[in-house]
Amino acid sequence: MYEIDNVLRDYAWGSTTAIAALLGRPESGGPEAELWIGAHPDSPSVARLPEDGSAAALDALIAGDPEHFLGADSVARFGPRLPFLAKILAAAQPLSLQVHPSLEQARAGFARENAEGLAPDAPNRNYRDDNHKPEMILALTPFEALCGFRPAAQAREILQHVAAAFDAVEGAAPALISALLADLEDTNEGAGLRKAFERLISGGEAVSEDTALVVAALLSGAPLAPFDAELSTAISLNEKYPGDPGVLISLLLNRISLEPGEAVYLPAGNVHAYLHGLGVEVMASSDNVLRGGLTPKFVDVPELLRTIDFQPVAVPMLDAELTVMDQELFRPPFEEFQLQRIELAPGAAPVPLAQSGAAVVIVVAGDVYLDSPKGDLQLSRGGSAFLAAAEAPVNVHPVAGSTGPALAFAVTTGLRPSAARG
Repeated sequence: MYEIDNVLRDYAWGSTTAIAALLGRPESGGPEAELWIGAHPDSPSVARLPEDGSAAALDALIAGDPEHFLGADSVARFGPRLPFLAKILAAAQPLSLQVHPSLEQARAGFARENAEGLAPDAPNRNYRDDNHKPEMILALTPFEALCGFRPAAQAREILQHVAAAFDAVEGAAPALISALLADLEDTNEGAGLRKAFERLISGGEAVSEDTALVVAALLSGAPLAPFDAELSTAISLNEKYPGDPGVLISLLLNRISLEPGEAVYLPAGNVHAYLHGLGVEVMASSDNVLRGGLTPKFVDVPELLRTIDFQPVAVPMLDAELTVMDQELFRPPFEEFQLQRIELAPGAAPVPLAQSGAAVVIVVAGDVYLDSPKGDLQLSRGGSAFLAAAEAPVNVHPVAGSTGPALAFAVTTGLRPSAARG
């Protein structure tokens, strides 16, 4: 077991207070968007080596003996790298509208851009690596997001309400609204949503001008109910990104509000945007993002359209599973990762760490004691650790004499033990 220090990413959309408050440490004075916990080569955690007190980047440490640190099953399935990346994410402002590629798209796109000679950090590069990026997020505070396409009929109802808002200003709704309504009448829902999305993302200045008219009408005093959340979101997005196509694209998407403890998972092709809140995010270890609006960064429309799944979906909520060993697990349909929530009252019995391969642990309240036949480690609020596959089995205890509850999160792969897989 190794204590680790993690890298804080200061993206402009990050909260200045939320991560510091969660982990009980001083604020940095700037935005704190994501705390990366893992071995992604862009910002690997740094392990403290107990042998001599020195430090080593986690990716380099793992590379020295992948089977010891990751386990034979993980190396066979994912190669000699940690297959997941955990984050504490704190959004004070909306993130970009985005989608992640499938594994096949990532491999092909990465190879293609390498062959074209694009620099790894080129601003017009879509694929930073050859991996896909399925992900999940567990809310720690009320968490607001856009996630996947809503049914076309629902999107039509919202746009019809927008058209009616122009009655309040005694004006005609822009032709764009009528065109979008016609797109969404397609008997093939996916095709209709694609046409509407493509009309908005490719419309240029005309869409920007019509978006301004729509927002002005909504601000004129026209009733937003029964679509208060959707239309208020469009208004607020326009304040941050005036005229951006993502403002009206948001009306095509599911608008979700997660309560603390609720989770959602995001497969390849799912268009989404986190709007506000604090959460534990887990993903396959990749930084591949194709953006579709609400950003000043590069937007590759043709590649975006090839990547998006335009079929309407129910919000992919992820319920916790409670095992016979009192392990509270969030298991999305991805092999790269699963998340365990560990809450311990003072004096409670230990909880076995769900571990298949390597694991990382972060403590967000109280103190915990990790113990295995090979070693032990105590972590306090804000502390985190990397656990080699060879360390298993590990139990998580409340610290003796503690007076308050402890709360920790652990991430390991979603692989089943070899015997269980036959």
